[in-house]
Amino acid sequence: MESGLSPHLREALMTRLIDGSLRNRTDPLASPTGFPFKVAQVPETMADHDLRDGRERLCDLGYLRTPYVRDTGAIGYRCAAEPIHVYTRKGGDEANTTGRTCLCNGLVSSIGLGQTRPDGYEEPPLLTLGDEVASLAPLLARHAAGWSADEALDWLLGEG
Repeated sequence: MESGLSPHLREALMTRLIDGSLRNRTDPLASPTGFPFKVAQVPETMADHDLRDGRERLCDLGYLRTPYVRDTGAIGYRCAAEPIHVYTRKGGDEANTTGRTCLCNGLVSSIGLGQTRPDGYEEPPLLTLGDEVASLAPLLARHAAGWSADEALDWLLGEG
C-alpha cells in the first residue's frame, strides 16, 4: 500500500477507521498561518494537547514563515509557532502565538523524517485528514486491508 505516512501511523489510522473511532477535529489555532487545520485524533501525536503544549516552541524548518519588513527595510521572516520572544521581537503580535504548533515539524515527522535533537527529544507527528472520514466506509468495504493510490483515485473518479 502506498502512503507517505510511517507504517505505525498508517496502521493507527486504519485501525481507528475500521473500528469506527477515527475522529478528525478542526483546530482553529494549531496552524501558525491562522487558518483552521484538520487534525486526526490519534494518541501519541500532536492531537494530544498535553503533548503539544509540552513541546518546546521551535520553528526550524520554516516552511510556513511569513515575511515582514524589518526596521532596516529588509525583509525578515517570522512564524507564530517559533518561541514567543523571538516572534514578538520580530514585530509579531503575541496573541497570534496562542495554541500554535509547528505544522512543518509535525508533518515531516509523520512521514518518518522527524527531527531528533541532541538531547534525545524526538519530534512527535501531526496527522491531518479532510472532513470526509466517514465517507471512506465504501472504500474500506472494497479494500479491507487498505488501498493503493490508484484504487483510491479510481474510487474518487467513480471508475472503481
